[in-house]
Amino acid sequence: MIKTTHSAAALAAALSAALAMAPTAASAQADKDKEKCYGVSLKGKNDCAAGPGTTCAGTSKTDYQGNAWKLVPKGTCENTASPTSPTGKGQLVAFQEKKS
Repeated sequence: MIKTTHSAAALAAALSAALAMAPTAASAQADKDKEKCYGVSLKGKNDCAAGPGTTCAGTSKTDYQGNAWKLVPKGTCENTASPTSPTGKGQLVAFQEKKS
């Protein structure tokens, strides 16, 4: 005879574990479809790691800061406008802003 309380508890634990892993898999796929694009975010609108003088998301000090990045769809960064970039477009690595 199987005790239903143990079976229900085991099923609940297995379901909880499966649900906990689902967002991780979706998040990993979403990250593969994105790239860090430097110099395209507006002041205070960057994603994490904005370089020296900042700590994380939302801490960039100026628009189009060369060491602040935003996640963008893969393949679009270098086609996105960045008035501070040497090329006038977003960059895949941090850069020193050009003087206006």
